[in-house]
Amino acid sequence: MHYKMKIAGLERALPICRVTDDLYIAGFVIFGDQELTVACARELLKKAPEYDYIITAEAKGIPLAHEMARQHGDAKYMLARKATKLYMQEVFEVSVRSITTDREQHLYLDKADADLMRGKRILIVDDVVSTGESLYAVEQLVEKAGGNICGRLTILAEGEAAARTDIKYLEVLPLFNPDGTIKE
Repeated sequence: MHYKMKIAGLERALPICRVTDDLYIAGFVIFGDQELTVACARELLKKAPEYDYIITAEAKGIPLAHEMARQHGDAKYMLARKATKLYMQEVFEVSVRSITTDREQHLYLDKADADLMRGKRILIVDDVVSTGESLYAVEQLVEKAGGNICGRLTILAEGEAAARTDIKYLEVLPLFNPDGTIKE
């Protein structure tokens, strides 16, 4: 089963995937879809407030943040990592459990990025916002670093996220029943 939709002017067929026995989602993966990445970045930048840095959570937001930064002429964007790396110093950490992850995860930010964020306008971007847990975790990292969140952008707002007033998005992504029909 697939859900066909138009995103940033492009047609895509998203596979419908089981989360629980009575909840299915349309799998949206931007990895490898350069045409869609470029189009979504362009359309999201039209909705973006003035900002100093973009931040996203590893991993599916990376191509989007990269392309948005490239189109906007930004020299750098930030990444909330899922694991620490040897080069990361004085790391900030928060916990997160998203709808597409079967366990608690952690997001990390190092002091070098935190120092750059302090007092700056930070734009949070992601591919899909559903429960908002990943978004909230990134918000916590930005706040711990002393950054000022100036906006939240996502390509797709899934389920109840579409009713949120604190995010801007390109399209609504519904939730699905086991037979592929849209949940009401």
